[in-house]
Amino acid sequence: MSTAKAIRTAVSKLPQGKPFTGAHFLKYGTRSAIDRTLSRLVGEGEIQRLAHGVFVRPRTSRFVGAVLPDIHEVVNVIARSNGETVQIHGAEAARRFRLSTQVPTAPVFHTSASSRTIRIAGITVRMIHTSNRRRLQFAGEATGAALSALWYLGKDNVTPEVVATIAAALGPAEFRKLRSAEMPVWMATALATAVRETLHG
Repeated sequence: MSTAKAIRTAVSKLPQGKPFTGAHFLKYGTRSAIDRTLSRLVGEGEIQRLAHGVFVRPRTSRFVGAVLPDIHEVVNVIARSNGETVQIHGAEAARRFRLSTQVPTAPVFHTSASSRTIRIAGITVRMIHTSNRRRLQFAGEATGAALSALWYLGKDNVTPEVVATIAAALGPAEFRKLRSAEMPVWMATALATAVRETLHG
């Protein structure tokens, strides 16, 4: 079977709406042959290019047409492809835990790689380098998002009420994992204080 035919067959079996990269098909041929085939599939409308080197089999809705993957899902695919660690930004994490109503003007992520701006399906995404590995703990998990939110809110704004909100959203097992993370003294103290108040409240 030719490289092009093998890739077309493999693409047809991929789930709709799930982003993928050309690396998925390296067993079928050279990088240049893979890129050519994927470009042809984009031209034929079989797949859609989301970002440089990232594609998706379009999933359609009769109400809104093409349904694109979540930006975070695409960023995670890019991160895995590049071997980098990516963490949701604290502002977005705080919003998800309903600790802030501020909506970032553009998606922002912390990354272990270099700072850069990328375009995903026409949306500008900022990737900000951080050398503080503590900020990247449990990346991609709810626990990591909680850590990111705590860093963002800062020492003066992490109250027992804030910790209680995060604990309720995480559940006991994830909250224990959060407390096991490497964190600054002020953050560990805030979590411990909130737990004591809950026990004795």
